[in-house]
Amino acid sequence: MRAIIAPLTIVTCVFSVFMTGISGCARQPEQAAAPPAAVAADTGRTDNPWRSFVKPSKEELKKNLTPLQFYVTQEEGTEPPFKNEYHDNKKEGIYVDIVSGEPLFSSMDKYDSGTGWPSFVRPLEPGNIVEKEDRRLFMKRIEVRSRHADSHLGHVFDDGPKPTGRRYCMNSAALRFIPKEELEKAGYGQYLKLFK
Repeated sequence: MRAIIAPLTIVTCVFSVFMTGISGCARQPEQAAAPPAAVAADTGRTDNPWRSFVKPSKEELKKNLTPLQFYVTQEEGTEPPFKNEYHDNKKEGIYVDIVSGEPLFSSMDKYDSGTGWPSFVRPLEPGNIVEKEDRRLFMKRIEVRSRHADSHLGHVFDDGPKPTGRRYCMNSAALRFIPKEELEKAGYGQYLKLFK
């Protein structure tokens, strides 16, 4: 009898670990309250450098990104929950693509989803986001990528709080945070109005 129970226990443990890994960004049971909504900045600017961005070669990206940033953005990886830079960041500012610098999300739309990854109710600049169906890992999800750098950012789910009901569950490794105080200096001064 012991000879049967031991292999079954091992199979059960391996299956449990596998299912935990593929359910990345799984929502916790408690509902999070939505923060004040930010409105996407309608700047009318046409001189944004990311519009003419040319993606560097794979070799250049490997030199300029950390191994985790490369794995997440270029190989569609997922960083560990709760052990990432921005899941608990409460500072005011915007999040841009780590590769191109294109603006993606605002702290005004960030909330604690309980998943361990930074989560947002909407993108700051919807035109900088591409949503693609993702059927890998035996489930249907919607992958989120940046338009200009084509970086894998994370996934979006329809279980978020009001007003959108969406949860953009992102990898910190795909993002760079620009604090409100540094927006002008970093070339993102047009977004200061979001924080007034």
